[in-house]
Amino acid sequence: MKIIHIDQNYPEDWIRVLNHIANLFFEDSKLKAKSDGADMSIFFEHHVAEDCSLTTKAVLEVEGKQFTNEYHIQYDTQAEGRELNIRIKRALSHVFLDVLEQYTGMQQQWGILTGVRPTKLYHKFRKEGKTEKEIADILIRDFRLSAQKVALLKDIVERQLVTIPDIDNIGKEISVYIGIPFCPTKCAYCTFPAYAIGSNRKHGRVTTFLEGLHIELREMGKWLKDNDMKITSIYWGGGTPTSIEAHEMDALYQTMYDSFPHPETIREVTVEAGRPDTITTEKLEVLKKWGIDRISVNPQSYTDETLKAIGRHHTVQETVDKFWLARESGMNNINMDLIIGLPNEGIEEFQHSLEESAKMQPESLTVHTLSFKRASEMTRNKDKYKVADRYTVAEMMQMAQDWTKENDYGPYYLYRQKNILGNLENVGYSKAGEESIYNIVIMEEVQTILGIGCGASSKFVHPETGKITQFHNPKDPAAYIMTFEDAIGKKIEFLDELYKA
Repeated sequence: MKIIHIDQNYPEDWIRVLNHIANLFFEDSKLKAKSDGADMSIFFEHHVAEDCSLTTKAVLEVEGKQFTNEYHIQYDTQAEGRELNIRIKRALSHVFLDVLEQYTGMQQQWGILTGVRPTKLYHKFRKEGKTEKEIADILIRDFRLSAQKVALLKDIVERQLVTIPDIDNIGKEISVYIGIPFCPTKCAYCTFPAYAIGSNRKHGRVTTFLEGLHIELREMGKWLKDNDMKITSIYWGGGTPTSIEAHEMDALYQTMYDSFPHPETIREVTVEAGRPDTITTEKLEVLKKWGIDRISVNPQSYTDETLKAIGRHHTVQETVDKFWLARESGMNNINMDLIIGLPNEGIEEFQHSLEESAKMQPESLTVHTLSFKRASEMTRNKDKYKVADRYTVAEMMQMAQDWTKENDYGPYYLYRQKNILGNLENVGYSKAGEESIYNIVIMEEVQTILGIGCGASSKFVHPETGKITQFHNPKDPAAYIMTFEDAIGKKIEFLDELYKA
């Protein structure tokens, strides 16, 4: 851990933001007011002037050297309270990033942005009426993004506006996420609700969970019908929704379509079939019966040794076989996922994964960068998993960008995570016209996502103000079974507040 002495007692939220900046350069860091045991010291100055300008300065002292930077920004209006707080934190981050870049020699392509959704910032400036050039200037000058990342955001936003032309008004509708918390096994990097289906079925939890899910679907559907609510998209996730049996899937889809209003106007229904070892002819027939043809078949890697290391109990050949089985069964929009930086994988292994993807040409390809999530098995036993360094990971991301362009895929959504290798990103690419509406609306937070089922998170977005309120169903099936009826009541209260006012 890097201990960084900071010269004064700043507010806790300022320290947290600055710590995020430090962690872009060091695997783990801590800012503290005492200099004992510190590896380096940082000294800040900031001044808010009467003419609405803000000036900050940072001096980093380390190994007998000094690194300094000053930053000045002119605003049109004075700020106070929360807005002033945001301005100062951003300006301090600006100079802190600069001196750390000087010291380490690392260049952070995402600048001071450490949040999940950088495209939201681009949309914000777009809706304010700023031109593409004005947006680019702000992102480069004040947020320190590289020109390459600004161009990526521009391309994604343009694609989103084509896919959802009414994206600025879609808050009057909602989308629905339905969580099935079971998988054949749990992957080492995973923190999603994913419980081994074998043992849970043995103890009767699968049947009991499904009984509760049918009730929740009907009750939430009743509210949606009573309030004549339009649904934009539905996403079945988890876990792996195809872990349950074909007849169980069939019954759930029957309940969904019987309960939800205006099924003919739903723009998209997606079912995660991410684990190839859960896909069968019978399950594909059920999907086809209900007109669902958008699924995921996720290889993550095309190296068998990697799949074993991360706890996926299927082979590369099974991924290939199940992809073609799905295609032949009428699945016309198949997504596949690849993960950059998996244990013991480098340039050669990732190149092989791209070459295998080229043979199948799925409609969309999501390229994830490995993130060490706090609750994952991989993070708990980090020494056991050897992963690529930041420079190799960056090269693999560039390989993905080049490959997708050569194969006629374009980027259409993007998100970032804490502790992501190389401070990079996750990008969804697709063929033209095959973008996932759900992925866009959840990432840009432009409408309410109603979460149903185990581990499902509801995100209530006020249709006028954009204010977000979250509610989480329990992740554990046993806890869900005991509390789902209470959760129904609470979610209806949130919906009434937003849409019946």
